[in-house]
Amino acid sequence: MANLLRKLHLSKQQSQQQPQLQQQEQQPQQRQQQQQQPVANMSHYGEQIAHTVPAHVEASNVNINAVSNANSEQLQQQQSQHSQEHLHQYNQTKSQKQANDDAIKKSLLPQRSTTSKGKYSLQDFSIMRTLGTGSFGRVHLVRSVHNGRYYAIKVLKKHQVVKMKQVEHTNDERKMLKLIEHPFLIRMWGTFQDSRNLFMVMDYIEGGELFSLLRKSQRFPNPVAKFYAAEATLALEYLHSHDIIYRDLKPENILLDKNGHIKITDFGFAKEVSTVTWTLCGTPDYIAPEVITTKPYNKSVDWWSLGVLIFEMLAGYTPFYDTTPMKTYEKILNGKIHYPSFFQPDVIDLLQRLITSDLTRRLGNLSNGPADIRNHQWFQEVIWEKLLSKDIETPYEPPITAGVGDSSLFDHYPEEQLDYGIQSDDPYGQYFTDF
Repeated sequence: MANLLRKLHLSKQQSQQQPQLQQQEQQPQQRQQQQQQPVANMSHYGEQIAHTVPAHVEASNVNINAVSNANSEQLQQQQSQHSQEHLHQYNQTKSQKQANDDAIKKSLLPQRSTTSKGKYSLQDFSIMRTLGTGSFGRVHLVRSVHNGRYYAIKVLKKHQVVKMKQVEHTNDERKMLKLIEHPFLIRMWGTFQDSRNLFMVMDYIEGGELFSLLRKSQRFPNPVAKFYAAEATLALEYLHSHDIIYRDLKPENILLDKNGHIKITDFGFAKEVSTVTWTLCGTPDYIAPEVITTKPYNKSVDWWSLGVLIFEMLAGYTPFYDTTPMKTYEKILNGKIHYPSFFQPDVIDLLQRLITSDLTRRLGNLSNGPADIRNHQWFQEVIWEKLLSKDIETPYEPPITAGVGDSSLFDHYPEEQLDYGIQSDDPYGQYFTDF
């Protein structure tokens, strides 16, 4: 294993791993603080976010006030009551399950986006503020000068993309976003470029990152984690039905819309692959062992990451967290996981079937595909058809008080002099002809 890790370290230095540019960029120190210790009491969920939840949400799926005042025993009773009372909308008969499966299959028919996604220019938008920064550029909140609608524009500096050997990943991201359309995936409306920068025009999702909510909450109650995991499952199933591997599922890449439904964003590592691929990429805590060992891998790496995400939402830290990526890789290859005592047996069973290096046992990779995940006992209350149509109340509604264009849930970043719109010699234009 030592030789493998040394080899991996060298590979990592030369890899095509892309620094993450998002609407709100992760602060590594914050993630480290979050993951160092398990959270002692799940009631922190209510204490941390009760003051941010509008009054009309307090009686929704998560009873914030009851949770914030509960001790551990009361919390367990509340969760049980919550599962029986507030999730009654999920209850389904065997025939309903069959209808669910039929509806999901219908939604996954191999069709591409029918949304008109065209060309824009910088003159079409007024730049309002910066929502996030990264090694390649930044994400801006902008407003259309034509219809007044708000968008997020991701701007990448061409010379940085080329320097970091991210040309293929950047072109793949544009290609993937152009093809997809799903309720739980970010939508791209178009792209353009100048002599120095690449621009991607996307929906503005004003509810902030799931990571920020998890950081405030420390960890989620079982029904809340289940809700977000279920929506992520449908999004991944859709991508896989179009032969797209996502390869970077984590809370930082999941945004919440104004109603509290998820939108998976940042397709920098996504790739259209019908069989297998070999590229080492992703975020260390969520990478499957077959990626680390540079073996050919398939879509099942996303189901491993789903398991890690579920664990993190319930525990407040990732199962293989350590102080350095190399130590994290070593833990992943070792494969040992300590499940907190408050984890319910059904979720442990699901995680053991997702976070496993044995591909003959990993759910999502077996003959029934993602249906094995949707039909698992932990998800038994979920009516997937209603979830897909967003006909289910969300557990948390972001406190958006300033109306359309509210950006209060994103961190503030220093604004800088922008070199956008400059037309001059373009030594890198040949790499980005599709933009």
